[in-house]
Amino acid sequence: MKKKIIYIATIFATLFFFSACNDEWKDELYSHMISLKAPIGSEEVSDIYVRYKPNGEVVYDLPVLVSGSTPLDRDLNVRIAVDPDTLVALNLANYHELRKDLWYELLPEQNYEFVSPTCYMPVGTRKELFPIKFKFSGLNLSKEWVLPLTIEEDPSYVTNKRKGWRKALLHVLPYNDYSGNYSATAMNIYFAGSNDDPLVVDNRRAHVVDENTVFFYVGTKEDNSIDRETYKINVKFEEPTEVTETKRTGNLTITSANPEINFQVIGQPTYEIWDEMDTNQPYLLHRYHVLRMEYSYDDITSSNVPTSYRATGSLLMERKINTLIPDQDQAIQW
Repeated sequence: MKKKIIYIATIFATLFFFSACNDEWKDELYSHMISLKAPIGSEEVSDIYVRYKPNGEVVYDLPVLVSGSTPLDRDLNVRIAVDPDTLVALNLANYHELRKDLWYELLPEQNYEFVSPTCYMPVGTRKELFPIKFKFSGLNLSKEWVLPLTIEEDPSYVTNKRKGWRKALLHVLPYNDYSGNYSATAMNIYFAGSNDDPLVVDNRRAHVVDENTVFFYVGTKEDNSIDRETYKINVKFEEPTEVTETKRTGNLTITSANPEINFQVIGQPTYEIWDEMDTNQPYLLHRYHVLRMEYSYDDITSSNVPTSYRATGSLLMERKINTLIPDQDQAIQW
């Protein structure tokens, strides 16, 4: 009888123990900390792509997260503010005082707007969105603009102090249907009057000018060249001259704002855009852009004597689009 009583007591003790263990999982195991979701890229900023709209507003939703093993147990109003000091520190660390031309610029106040100064996070949530309106009217898109944000301290919540979580350096990248990184290995650059030993650059980044126009730098001038502004040319995509179910072709209009480089277009530049579905991933669409052109220009900054060049060939860009995502802007895989 005594053994039976001990046995029953052991069973009840075991059940009580496991019940207590199970109750522990209902409690918060970690701190509820507030973070901004803005992954840092290779340049220590968070690239965000927003479609260019002339004289219009584009809303970007910045995710605000709550860490922990349980949802939020009370309502919070998370205060988010602009943090210029962090941007200055980043520029000094990466580029020092010698290359201020490469510094990220603080986005002007007239080119963004917070819908609310705080992000309301109701009880039970794990993530909310903080909307930011970007306005491109009057913005010089040849510069690299960053909106640096931080979560302000408040006794009602705890901020995540880990690097890259309390702050967000939003590198604003407006895009249109033709902007992006083009492969330039098929574009040969010769000394004027020569067809031998061409110079080649690997990539050419096309920046937005307006809905149908991009700009890049001519010849061997790259995005980090100290004299790059001297060699900027605009490339406008005219209305297509031929359209099929999967392909568009048309002419390009290429101009330079600087007459000193003696920029001249040779022949008629053209573009071709076509779509192909991925053979292994049927939902994935590949959109190819090919720009064909020939032009000449003078390099007036590399030496005391201007040097004439001729560039001829093509540029190629591929965009990958997830057709399962209805929002076209979200469907692009950057």
